[in-house]
Amino acid sequence: MAFWNQLTHCRVAIREFIAPTYRPERHYMRGPGPACARRGGLLPDAGATFHSVFS
Repeated sequence: MAFWNQLTHCRVAIREFIAPTYRPERHYMRGPGPACARRGGLLPDAGATFHSVFS
């Protein structure tokens, strides 16, 4: 029985290496992003560059 458990564990490990399962918590962005701040007027315009803002 231990042999089958090890074989199953090995098979799952290989499968995860080749085709990992999607985990949304790894890709979840916490908080509003810069696009939301631009819409709210907290950041400079999207077309503005660093030099035009700080020169």
